[in-house]
Amino acid sequence: MTDPTTDPTTDPTTGPTTIDVWMQHPTPRFSQHEMFDSLRRWTHQPALTQELPLAATTGLLDEAGVALGLLSAWHGPREGALISNDEVAAWVEQAPDRYRGLAAVDLRRPTHAVRQLRHRVRDQGFVGLRVVPWLWDLPPTHALFYPLYAECVELGVPFCTQVGHTGPLRPSETGRPIPYIDQIALDFPDLRIVCGHIGYPWATEMIAVADKHPNVYIDTSAYAASRYPAELVQYLRGRGRTKVLFGTNYPMITPAHALEGVQGLGLDDDALALFLAGNARRVFSL
Repeated sequence: MTDPTTDPTTDPTTGPTTIDVWMQHPTPRFSQHEMFDSLRRWTHQPALTQELPLAATTGLLDEAGVALGLLSAWHGPREGALISNDEVAAWVEQAPDRYRGLAAVDLRRPTHAVRQLRHRVRDQGFVGLRVVPWLWDLPPTHALFYPLYAECVELGVPFCTQVGHTGPLRPSETGRPIPYIDQIALDFPDLRIVCGHIGYPWATEMIAVADKHPNVYIDTSAYAASRYPAELVQYLRGRGRTKVLFGTNYPMITPAHALEGVQGLGLDDDALALFLAGNARRVFSL
């Protein structure tokens, strides 16, 4: 367990102050999928064979001092709902003080996708949309995405996506910050875009796009703090202190692992507080 007197993710007067903006509570359908073979090889984690109680995930948040997790649904063109919006809504209902939901939609049904997003946000309190372009083998500038961007703007919620190479066994091209994220931000300047997984090996491109566009942000999911690229650490210390959000990509990385090395980043108190929670509260209107 963390010690609240020494752990930087914890305020001894108010409790944990870290928010994880990219995580999943895994289902066996999600965990067992063949596209995650490479991640299981890297992490040495076996696939789930039965449902995991939400308390198990919450316990890992507690251990690391994470106050709130944004649980994402997953929907793919061949896979269907690996983690359904209904499942996410049920988990949030079980622990509303610990979780918020991020919706997933079927891009092939654009009208239904917009209605689904609207329902999840307005009726169930979801705080954003996540679409992983490599899952669809479509760049995020494809026409099927654009009605969803407009709806995110209308609803006042962020669009969350993946940048950088693809860890699962799928092509990586759709994760390039330039031209894709750059073009979306030009077409939808009011859209808040949260780019997960740092952008490696195009991290410098990702920082340039975040610098260029006021509503483009980076999240650090899929990397332990000790493995952040040097250019991202420098960005966090200075002009990027309001542009970077903490994430884990749990269950691929546990919250405690993701926070390893955070004290060695050389962030001042203000930058650390913004990185761990302040930026997420602002961007997701938490």
